[in-house]
Amino acid sequence: MSHGNNRRIQFVVLAAGALLLLGAGFAAKEGAGPPPATAQEVVATYDSLADTILGVKRTEENLVTSFLAAGYAHAEGRMMAAQRALKAGDKSAAQSALEDVAALVANLGTEGDSSVARVRKRLLEGGHHHNAEGEAKGIYDEGYVIVTRAAKKRFLDASKAIAALKGNPTEDGLAREWKNVESAWKDVLKERKKR
Repeated sequence: MSHGNNRRIQFVVLAAGALLLLGAGFAAKEGAGPPPATAQEVVATYDSLADTILGVKRTEENLVTSFLAAGYAHAEGRMMAAQRALKAGDKSAAQSALEDVAALVANLGTEGDSSVARVRKRLLEGGHHHNAEGEAKGIYDEGYVIVTRAAKKRFLDASKAIAALKGNPTEDGLAREWKNVESAWKDVLKERKKR
């Protein structure tokens, strides 16, 4: 969550607290009966704050899924370019495309490149852990949103295998390694839908 969102949330919480105290003050002046219940307006404000907090978490999941889907599509396009180059006998073009594929698949495993890692670090330093419970259980690396440790390993292993093909690329080898990437991506999306 950004600093601006944190400040807005703090303001809403303080305003709700002030309303509650004001309501309690009026009830105390009247001096009648049991302590007052929390004012409906305060509860409604708190409920709306909960919607905002939960919505921000869902938005973060959607954003991460979107940029990873774009990365996957880019990797798939470069993989097809490598296959076309192999069919045409252009080993140099195939090797170049394979370098791109390996880098893009590694980015899937690390849930983005170094610029995304910088943002993730900033969120962590601000106390935001999207999957705190999953981190505690060893399912997610710190700060990761949708890529589990198991999926990360699968993507990074596939990236290394694709990079290793660069020396002697073959259509069969590339197809075999790409199936591993496809399978890992489908599993990430399946897990995402379970949430």
